[in-house]
Amino acid sequence: MNRAKTLATLLLVAAGLSACGNKESKPGQALVRVNGEEITVSQLNEELQRANVQAPQQEAASKQLIESLVDRQLLVNEAVQDKLDRDPKVVQAIERAKALIIAQSYLQKKLGAPTKPNAAEVEAYFNQHPEFFTNRKQFDMNELVFATKDMNDGLKGVIDSAKSLEEVASWMEQHKVAFGRTQISRTSAELPPELANKLVNMPRGQLFIIKEGERSLLVVIAEIKDVPVKLAAAAGQIEQYLVNKKNKDAADAELARLRGKAKIEYLNGRQPPEKAAAPASAPAAVEAPAAVTSDKSEAKADDAATARGVAGLK
Repeated sequence: MNRAKTLATLLLVAAGLSACGNKESKPGQALVRVNGEEITVSQLNEELQRANVQAPQQEAASKQLIESLVDRQLLVNEAVQDKLDRDPKVVQAIERAKALIIAQSYLQKKLGAPTKPNAAEVEAYFNQHPEFFTNRKQFDMNELVFATKDMNDGLKGVIDSAKSLEEVASWMEQHKVAFGRTQISRTSAELPPELANKLVNMPRGQLFIIKEGERSLLVVIAEIKDVPVKLAAAAGQIEQYLVNKKNKDAADAELARLRGKAKIEYLNGRQPPEKAAAPASAPAAVEAPAAVTSDKSEAKADDAATARGVAGLK
């Protein structure tokens, strides 16, 4: 959360720096002056719109947003005094933000308002993906969490021969390997189909490892439950997913059209990447493990295929 707030503040400062040096009056009625720089009604209205503040809350929200605009202007003023508006990295960040805004505005204009799918389309998606809905499984798992750097031949050997998490935990305690215990639940809607199928068919009690960058998880499935979801409960999320998918497909088609008529030259020996088929996904993406290894084999899950799941449905 703190990282997100810091990033948001930096982006606000970068946006303000794009107008540095321009002392002309800003459009709109002035609300506040901060060391001579005006904050206007137009700016406030823009913030209200971006925050999607409803009419009953606008008066209270306006007071907070004005103070946020004051804080932003103070930061911008100090940044200009320190000549950060001339820093190459800041200039590059401003140009990148500008390009993204312009590109997004073009797509919004080209695609128009999103079209909601009808009931038949929603039901068809529901029926075509029983693994996400009617046949959904929940995997309750127990885990030992430890630093990936602590995975050595000795620990691998113990995991290969162990019959339970307790055996591994005991060995790790004896050898001063730090670890923690957790319990998690994942559904077949949150996992790539190939991984969910592996877990369903995995012998009970078998240990497997999930690698997550600097940490690794030694996991055993405690229980597998049937947790079906009815169409009425899933319809809203399916509808939103299909809207997003239609927009993405339309955007991809427009980019393909633009690429088709453009002259694109890859320089310095660079080659265009090979195109990969996009995997099927379910509504409300939930990040799933990037790689899973059993005690005797490895199953690599495509990063793109982990963006799937109907989150929050009970």
